[in-house]
Amino acid sequence: MHRRDRRHDRPARRRTALALSAALLAAAPLLTACGGDAHPGAAAVVGGERIDVSSLQAEVRTARDAQSASPQAAQLIAATGDLGRQKLNGMIFDRILAEVADEQGVTATRAELQRTRAAFVRENGGEEGLEAVLLQQQGVAPAQIDDVVRRNVLMTKIIEKLGIAETPEGQQKLQEVFATASKSLDIDVNPRYGSWDDGKVQLAGGPAGAAWLRQAAAPADAAGAGPAAG
Repeated sequence: MHRRDRRHDRPARRRTALALSAALLAAAPLLTACGGDAHPGAAAVVGGERIDVSSLQAEVRTARDAQSASPQAAQLIAATGDLGRQKLNGMIFDRILAEVADEQGVTATRAELQRTRAAFVRENGGEEGLEAVLLQQQGVAPAQIDDVVRRNVLMTKIIEKLGIAETPEGQQKLQEVFATASKSLDIDVNPRYGSWDDGKVQLAGGPAGAAWLRQAAAPADAAGAGPAAG
């Protein structure tokens, strides 16, 4: 019997993590009917901790400022749709990701973050290429790239820790882990942004069938798919 060289698994696992979180965070959920606001000034409450509307607006403003500075400003803004809900989706998911990482004893070291960012830079033809891909496809400003890197390091390590395979069964297992964490955090979203779906681990109204999980097995082209959005 031959011992499998785990080093050859790493690029595939990184692609898996990119496909997972990029598909999730690219979702542009629909706005549901408005209701009462139980948490004034909050865009969402996750695990008892607020995501303030002001914090969400700051994330959106940073991205929009970067887009507006581009010669392709109109196209970039149009391509990212309702960036507010996309950003909120990502901010909520990051808290679920942190919960799962804590449960699995997973952390992101400074060295791992540096190596992952360097890999993203190489795969996208340099720092400017990476910035362009994230800004054009996912509405991520240069100042937000470190958050994207951290998310992907944690996703990759969770996948490795759980032994998730790029199969329907593996994707189902991963979905169950994140859905359980999502439910435990008792997520409450301001109705102006929609509502949270624990089963799909995203704002309600996104692509049906937890597309972000189904895409886990799809190879992520380095220049096309790129790192996951923030």
